[in-house]
Amino acid sequence: MPTFKLDDKTIPFEPGDTIIQAAHKQGIEIPHYCWHPGLSIAANCRMCLVEILPAKDQRPLTLDILEWDPVAKDYRAVKKPKLQPACQFAATENMEVLSDLSDHVKKARAAVQEFLLLNHPVDCPICDQAGECKLQDYWLEHQKTQKRMLDEPVHKPKAVSFGPTIVYDAERCVMCTRCIRFFDEVAHDPVLDMRERGNLNEIFVAPGRQLDNKYTYMADWVCPVGALTTKDFRFKARVWFLRSVKSVCQGCATGCNTYLDYDSRFNRTYRYRPRENEAVNKYWMCDDGMVSYKAAHEDRVLEPRVEGKTSSLGVALEAAKKKLDGVPRDSIAIVYSAQHSLEDNWALRELGKTLIETDRAFWSGAPDGYEDKILIHKDKNPNTAGVKQLVESAKPFSALVEGLASGAIKHVIALGGATPSTKEEADAAATALGKAETINTNPTHHGALTQAAAIVLPASSWAEASGTYVNFKGIRQQSDKAIESQGSSKPAWQQIGLLARALGYEASWTKLRDIRTRLSGLGEGNAPVHTTITDPHSTEAP
Repeated sequence: MPTFKLDDKTIPFEPGDTIIQAAHKQGIEIPHYCWHPGLSIAANCRMCLVEILPAKDQRPLTLDILEWDPVAKDYRAVKKPKLQPACQFAATENMEVLSDLSDHVKKARAAVQEFLLLNHPVDCPICDQAGECKLQDYWLEHQKTQKRMLDEPVHKPKAVSFGPTIVYDAERCVMCTRCIRFFDEVAHDPVLDMRERGNLNEIFVAPGRQLDNKYTYMADWVCPVGALTTKDFRFKARVWFLRSVKSVCQGCATGCNTYLDYDSRFNRTYRYRPRENEAVNKYWMCDDGMVSYKAAHEDRVLEPRVEGKTSSLGVALEAAKKKLDGVPRDSIAIVYSAQHSLEDNWALRELGKTLIETDRAFWSGAPDGYEDKILIHKDKNPNTAGVKQLVESAKPFSALVEGLASGAIKHVIALGGATPSTKEEADAAATALGKAETINTNPTHHGALTQAAAIVLPASSWAEASGTYVNFKGIRQQSDKAIESQGSSKPAWQQIGLLARALGYEASWTKLRDIRTRLSGLGEGNAPVHTTITDPHSTEAP
């Protein structure tokens, strides 16, 4: 692979890479505002300027400038190298590039930074971007000087609603055009553009339109400053109080890689941010996925129930033992959940197939929904492929309804509470579920199964328990625990282990690592596991 030198470091690159792309792949940041690895090159912020050293047989490219001489107290003519934007300049073999080691580059970056801040309002105390703003970071790294302009700054519109989700502050905008390029190139909805010239520039929404497509939250994500913010997160939290874990979006079978931000003081999740993974979601997420973090707190089942009444865990387990003691094995159905992790479903498989020894296997989950050709998949469950890999014989939920209606199935042990059905099918399912003598479920959220269940053991959400999910491509991805389990909920694999012991069986797992060790091959007769693909550049949440 060809290489070049960047500040005396050897940087490998692929043909066609620019300097900043090659550096980015090696985890080296060249300061930038307008460049983004998933968007076209604009080269308009000039923050990524670098010095290209000429080869031995080349004449250096220089510029004649006037420089202030503090001794003579006058300007003098000098030459300086012509700096190049690293985002636009292609890497070539054996080239030498100076970034942090060039005094010319340092002066240029300080000048660019000062220029961008001339009319920028000093409203960091009330700006949601404070704490993760490129203007703040680069001022500390490349400027560190007081503002010299004493004139009144240019004032522009503030708190402009671009649509149902996004607010725009024109005074904070550095005109990087990332948002314009995203909606043009990725979302394929060129709804934003730039008007006026010079320091009167501002972003605007196309006349007669709102910013209301399925990817509006990415306007906030690609903005390097505080110009575009979401109404959902606006004034809700300060980022320096938030912690982050690597997570997987639960909204659909795409399984977008994310950072889940939470405040441990309140045991509450506050937002999702996309996490780079070229094989899954690249750098993006859809709006539905971005707000799906709320499911960690909304419509939750948090306490055990027996016959519709809140009880303790011990009472619920004892009730399950009484109802299932001595019943015929072939009258018991095991219902796996496409909304729960591979570990949860594995524990249920051990209980149903290995310990109880019933072959009646079914699966449930949320019904199909909207899809597009960008990221959104019609399957609204994060682990359908995982359930099918784990239990190939599992039949759809409609088959369970038929078994209950015919009386062949009288008892149900289920994961989750959702059923993949339309309203008509839901009515039929409710009627069939009403015929069951016993339904024992481990739900995170309310649903048809939860409503019909005689015994409910609340399960922790994906935000409260680490788990593995298999997306529609067959890629296994791990989601880490963020907050503590709410109410009396526990990880479903743990609840199932307690249920197994209550029923008189010897459960072979007590810790998550016990299950993950067994999951490494998924067991004999199951589909092979695809290699887990993670973020190729980042090892920690920023």
